[in-house]
Amino acid sequence: MKTDQDLEQKGLTFVLETMYFEGYGYRGSTFEQTYRCYPASFIDKPQLEAGDKIIMPPSALDRLASLHIEYPMLFEVHNAAAERTSHCGVLEFIAEEGMLYMPYWMMQNLLLQEGDMVFIKNANLPKGTYVKLQPHTTDFLDISNPKAILEKTLRNFSCLTTGDSIMVAYNNKKYYIDIVETKPSNAISIIETDCEVDFAPPLDYKEPEPVKPAGPANTEPTTEAPAEEEPKFIPFTGSGRRLDGKASKDKDVLASSPAKRQANVTNSVQPSTATTSQGSSSRKTTGKLVFGSGGSRADKAPEKEAKEEPKKEEPKFSAFTGKKYSLRG
Repeated sequence: MKTDQDLEQKGLTFVLETMYFEGYGYRGSTFEQTYRCYPASFIDKPQLEAGDKIIMPPSALDRLASLHIEYPMLFEVHNAAAERTSHCGVLEFIAEEGMLYMPYWMMQNLLLQEGDMVFIKNANLPKGTYVKLQPHTTDFLDISNPKAILEKTLRNFSCLTTGDSIMVAYNNKKYYIDIVETKPSNAISIIETDCEVDFAPPLDYKEPEPVKPAGPANTEPTTEAPAEEEPKFIPFTGSGRRLDGKASKDKDVLASSPAKRQANVTNSVQPSTATTSQGSSSRKTTGKLVFGSGGSRADKAPEKEAKEEPKKEEPKFSAFTGKKYSLRG
């Protein structure tokens, strides 16, 4: 049977426990505390950079053990000065009292500097079913098997928060990936769950330019050198041949070159720019083709002279005019 003295001792113990936890800032049935934050390099724990877990002081473990919280332990991290919120897990409880160590990339997401104050609160997150990731650079897609590297990295993570940028270390190089979307809520737990992963195009990705049809190499207008004029076609400029082998009468036409004939033809077509009185005399002396009343008279005179010239009679061919020879002699 319990005595009054036993009840008084238990009551005193309860009051002392309450005072102890209230001295560290703990209130009610939830864990809420403010710590001074430092990067993982201050405690010589480089493995923290490969995940999302933090290191807390031993007093936090005592308080969490007295609360009926769900495992694994997940926390909400809030920077009131910058209005930034993220979520994380816990790795160890070996930090100095009033201090907290977290990965440097997480401090960058929360816009925290060394020694800044950060608010910690325990959280219950649903298991994730979908997450959409977006790499910062296309270098991540050049990895031989990016899916395997990502699965190995996410094993060190407890939860994901929409808007955060996680760091994936591979082959002595750091790749940053944005959390674009998570389902069923903005913060999800990825411990022992099947989660569908989708990728968005990298931030520096550029659409390939459409292939242009093959065309001339130089599209800009260029001043080409004037091409040499080709000789124009002049009809009936060939030399004539008689069937009987005799020389043609039109010797001057045969002797003249095509260039001269072309010049004569072009000169004959050009209109005369001289006066009417000088044009009539030049037409008669130069022998050019002239159209009009003045040229008709000049052309008739040579035609008459050509008719008056006596033509030499050529011997006509007569059949059976050869000599007769006898075989007897």
